[in-house]
Order: sequence, then C-alpha cells, then structure tokens
Amino acid sequence: MKEITKIGIIGAGLMGHGIAQIFASHGYSINIFDSVGETLAAVPGKIRSNFKVFLELGLVSETDVEECLKKITLSDNLEALSEGAHVIIEAVSENLDLKRKIFSELEQYVPQDAILCSNTSAISITEISEGLKHKARFLGTHFWNPPHIIPCVEIVKGKYTSDTVFETIFELMKNVNKEPVRVLKDIPGFLGNRLQHAMWREAISMVEKGVAEAEDIDKVVKYGFGLRCPFIGPLETADLAGIDLDYAVHEYLFPYLENSSEPSPLLKEKIGAGMLGVKTGQGFHAWTPEKVEKIINQRDLILLKIKSEINQAINDK
Repeated sequence: MKEITKIGIIGAGLMGHGIAQIFASHGYSINIFDSVGETLAAVPGKIRSNFKVFLELGLVSETDVEECLKKITLSDNLEALSEGAHVIIEAVSENLDLKRKIFSELEQYVPQDAILCSNTSAISITEISEGLKHKARFLGTHFWNPPHIIPCVEIVKGKYTSDTVFETIFELMKNVNKEPVRVLKDIPGFLGNRLQHAMWREAISMVEKGVAEAEDIDKVVKYGFGLRCPFIGPLETADLAGIDLDYAVHEYLFPYLENSSEPSPLLKEKIGAGMLGVKTGQGFHAWTPEKVEKIINQRDLILLKIKSEINQAINDK
C-alpha cells in the first residue's frame, strides 16, 4: 500500500476535531469536513482549547500548536475532502443510515486504494459496509473521548476487512503514539463499550434498588478499584487474585448481579422527566456550566498526568 500522508476526517464535532488534532500534530496533512458551517469554522478554536492543558504541563509549545493548525484544511464538500486521501475516518453521529449514506457517496470520489474507517462506538462494522462496492478496505477505528488524550483506539475487523488493511491501520495508530487494540470479531459494542456498559448497568441498578446514592457509587469506582485500572487491567487483576478465588467469588456473586437485557426503567423515568444529564443540568447528579467546565478541565489534566506516569513506568522497566 502507498505511504499514508493525507487523511480526511468527516465530522468536526465532539470527536472529529480531536482526531484531526492527533494526526496533524504528527505531521499528516488533514482535510476535515462537516455539513454544518458553524461547526466546521469552530475547529481551529476547539483545537487551541484542547491544547491548553498540554501547554500548562509543558508538553507542547505555542509553535507546536500553530504548526498543527497549519496542517489542517477545512472542507465544505466530500469530493474535495476525498481528493488524494489515503485514509478517511468518519466521526459523525451514531446513525447507521447516515453512515451508510456517507460511505456510499465517498466511494464515488476516493482513490481506489484509499482506506475507509468509521469511528462508531457500537454499530456493526459489517452492517455499515454492506452497501459498499469495495468492502475489504473498510474497518472500524473507535477512538475514545477525549481522543487527543486517551491512547486507546479499537481497530475493528469487519466480516470483509482485508488483513492488509487491518494491519496498515493498526500500524498507523502506533505511528501517532496511540495504543491500538485488535478487535478480531465484529460484535456489538466491541471491547470497551461492552465492559463499560456492563458496569453502568450494575451501577444504575444499584441506584434503582436503593442500595446506594449515585455519588457513593461513583466514589467506589474513582477511589476504589478504578485507581488501579490505568495500569492493571481486569484480567491481570484476576490473575493476581488467583483464578481459583475468581471462580469462587463468581459462583457466589453472579446470581445476584443485574442481568436484564432491557435498559433500566430508571433511565426511562429520567428521560421522561427531562433529566438527561449535563445537557439539561440534571441527571444522576446536578450540573451547572461551571461544574461541567471544571470537571472536564480536571479530567484532561489528570488523564495526561496518568498517561505520562504510565509511560514513565513502562520505560523504567
């Protein structure tokens, strides 16, 4: 395959501008498209805002920020975005029909050897690709929010994805200092969201049943087992505890865990009451604009510090 130097990003919202920032920071030429003019025009400002915490920690300079922005071109049509692109990453809303429509249109414009990726967090890669003429070049690249900070990218192999394309994108992510993981089977939710939502289901169930308040459940994660998660994964923890102990605990505990195949009635109740979380100021917690800004700033700062500490620990081994 050709050397990858030019990357297109479709969608400039929550994830797209951060993904553009990743590749532009490593010298790739980026074209980013969004159908909403205001969202597209906001990209440079959003990226400058993303860099604030990096500047605060001395990880980049103002010159680095400007060099990154020089590598990014704003595009208002898919044909211009596609011209000469080696890889295109779609990062629009989680809507199967919308994604299919976008990729169907892209096939009219992109070079024959261009690789097409979807940043979907849960929708089947195989289902998205069903209408494509060249399915072998299509796969999933699930970045985690905030993408410019979280290292993990799930590389998802669809039913038709070629091994060459799969490994090419895996290596591309390594080249921009990401931690790619191979998802070898195209299952709903891939790896991370299956793990994450299994925990959320149990957490919501405990609130619903009056076991504890939301604040205390969050504290158990943040100040309990969650503290070791950045460095020791669940299966490493299982090995450290001992497989025999794991089995004994599961044998006793599993019958008591939430196993509903339907969303919690508590979620439906909150939706009916307009308690949608941050966007309405009330969910499981109360939110103000100041509180939201504070927690996001703290999140990014702490995540970067944790990432730095992990890298240092690994290098010291």
